[in-house]
Amino acid sequence: MMTFYFRQHIFMLKTLLKRYFLTGLLVIIPIWGTILILKALFVAVDGILGDLLVRLVPSHYVPGLGILALIVLVFTTGLFATNFMGRQIVKWWEQCLNRVPLVRGIYSTLKSVMDILSASEHASYNRVVMIQFPKNGHYCIAFVTGVTKGEMKDLAQEPLIHVYVPTSPNPTSGYFLLVPEHEVMSVDMSVEEAMKLIVSGGLCSPSTSLASAMPATAKWSAVKQPETGVPIG
Repeated sequence: MMTFYFRQHIFMLKTLLKRYFLTGLLVIIPIWGTILILKALFVAVDGILGDLLVRLVPSHYVPGLGILALIVLVFTTGLFATNFMGRQIVKWWEQCLNRVPLVRGIYSTLKSVMDILSASEHASYNRVVMIQFPKNGHYCIAFVTGVTKGEMKDLAQEPLIHVYVPTSPNPTSGYFLLVPEHEVMSVDMSVEEAMKLIVSGGLCSPSTSLASAMPATAKWSAVKQPETGVPIG
């Protein structure tokens, strides 16, 4: 009998130790990972101009001075590029880069990304919606990226919304869709909450109920493929 109680206490002790250890890991790993990432970013950014400053003023250099010098350089470049002469020089420099095959691909890609991030309509990127995809009755989280204009708007004969459907758990890849405005359902959810939901594969549930965004008739709406006219669901 005593042996049974002894084994039971040992089992409970092991369970508690395992629980406390796993809880400690769940607390420490995100904190330690954040510190390591910030440290790596600090060293990388500081090293961009830090190595040059070490050679110029070795006796007066302090860690972090490279970051300050980089901020000043970016600000000065922006100030120079906003005037007429600066814009002409930047335009000439871009034309030179576009003549180099390998450099052209890298520069144009980065330039496109920066243009998207600095677009004047950046507020529309913060809207989280739900659409029926890939067929009726199946819903997914999407992000509004704009509205259709010009020739595509005339061809569609109805307002179309640009939506980006990210894949899980890697939201950097996904699908770009043109969805009729009446088939887009707004969700009272922040972009951060939506990203957590997508990356976690649904494990991190948002505080907002997604069911409230779905109208009663949405499941049976006649969503059709744009070219063939064949119902998806």
